[in-house]
Amino acid sequence: MSFNKRLSAVAVLLIVSCSVFAQKASRPFPQHISYYHGVIKPDLSQKQLDNSVKSFYILWKERYINANCGAGQYYVWFEKPGKQSVSEGQGYGMMIVALMAGYDKKAQATFDGLYRYYKAHPSKRSSKLMAWAQNKNCKDISGDSATDGDMDIAYSLLLADKQWGSSGTINYLSESKQMIAAIMKQEINLKTYSILLGNSIEHDSKDYFDTRTSDFMPAHFKEFKKVGNDAAWDKVVDRNYSLFKLMQNKFSPDAGLVPDFIQHVDGKPVPAKARYLESVYDGSYNYNACRVPWRIAIDYILYGDKRSKIVVDKINNWIKGTTNGNPDNISAGYSLQGNDLKNRYFEAMSFIAPFAVSAMVDKQNQNWLNQVWDYILKFDLDTFDYYDNSIKMLNMIILSGNYWSPSS
Repeated sequence: MSFNKRLSAVAVLLIVSCSVFAQKASRPFPQHISYYHGVIKPDLSQKQLDNSVKSFYILWKERYINANCGAGQYYVWFEKPGKQSVSEGQGYGMMIVALMAGYDKKAQATFDGLYRYYKAHPSKRSSKLMAWAQNKNCKDISGDSATDGDMDIAYSLLLADKQWGSSGTINYLSESKQMIAAIMKQEINLKTYSILLGNSIEHDSKDYFDTRTSDFMPAHFKEFKKVGNDAAWDKVVDRNYSLFKLMQNKFSPDAGLVPDFIQHVDGKPVPAKARYLESVYDGSYNYNACRVPWRIAIDYILYGDKRSKIVVDKINNWIKGTTNGNPDNISAGYSLQGNDLKNRYFEAMSFIAPFAVSAMVDKQNQNWLNQVWDYILKFDLDTFDYYDNSIKMLNMIILSGNYWSPSS
């Protein structure tokens, strides 16, 4: 079957499911959230924004939600050799599906399948956290967790509780509370309140005082505090905003960028050395840190935290200047000085879309935001992989005014 025919088929399935598989969503898409005062959206009609999200969601769900790992289980397809799925993707998928409920009448069934896959792959040290990667045979590659995936899964369960309630087959709220407690216990450094890379990192590990910048999700943490009544999350938010301020002021005063990884947060924090964990660019603004403008900006968009705006204002001013206001000039990676990384002169949606979200914090960015939104829509699903397309999907929900917090 051709891709266009498959697209038509899934579109029909979604339409038919509206009457056949109807499930009540308390916060159905679109929600048209009133963001914090002064936050802007692309200068288009709300209907245009909503329709763009709907269209891309049909494509995204058709390609990335898969079900060949056991009855009732779904996973987000990683789309690259060696790994079938990762907890990061599971978190993205669970948030996306919960937010798109109402438009997608089968969202709860899909969400529950994604939840069951997460539960079928527990980490070695905690059954509440997820083993970070699985192979094509649905077997865990490692029993260690990855903090970002766990945080998004925990957050998605809070969304699910508000969307469908917790009196059914799955007690979403209870599951989220247990997960949040495990995250605090095993994935937060309780000496520095920095964020650990995963639950394999213990107090005597060499990287116990290192952190991945894209794991700082202050908007998530504020919800975690509310649901668990745990003031320690305030310390995590405060500590990591201070760390980001230091990185920007000391190592990236012009661009305002942060590196993928930071080492020695207990003493004199520095960008990670080359090949610290993943690549020669571990101390640069690379494929982890590219998510920072989105993760930080959402804290201002939802809650108006001025620390968030200070961080992303610097990045916004720099990216508009270095690209001469043309999104086509956004590169796939930068040094902390704001220079393009070698051989990275190509489009990568994981870098492009978060710059649109960060632009939302100030009306002075309206023209830039409009251009980046238009640029995002020019690319179809086949242009990019799972990582780029999933970030694009989440960011489009935010940009359209349809991202909400569980306590809103």
